[in-house]
Amino acid sequence: MATAYYPAIIERGPEGFGVYFPDLPGCVSAGRTVTEAALGAEEALHGHLAVMAEHGDAIPEASAVDEVEAFEGSEEVARILVRGERPGKAVRVQISIEEGLLARIDRVAANRSRFLAEAAAAKLAAVAAI
Repeated sequence: MATAYYPAIIERGPEGFGVYFPDLPGCVSAGRTVTEAALGAEEALHGHLAVMAEHGDAIPEASAVDEVEAFEGSEEVARILVRGERPGKAVRVQISIEEGLLARIDRVAANRSRFLAEAAAAKLAAVAAI
């Protein structure tokens, strides 16, 4: 995965604040306060990039924050850069794993590589949340 910083625009809405990403149509977040909206933007970006990768969609490069334009009619409050992980290509690796554990994984997983990658991602997310 490669880290990228996508520009996001925070706008005032009727019930708080919204965030949208000009580079990624449909990727949005919202909150009652500017802070809440900004904090939710990273989760929205993460989910959006993951879904795009899962569907095989091309993920655009991030624009410079000064290059993006607010949507017409948007009541812009702020511009922020939001950190996201652009999925990289799959890389073949060789690992060693206890044979009983591997057999248990094979009994429950349709795809061993995907199972191990998802388990590693979940563990890393849990560690990062601490």
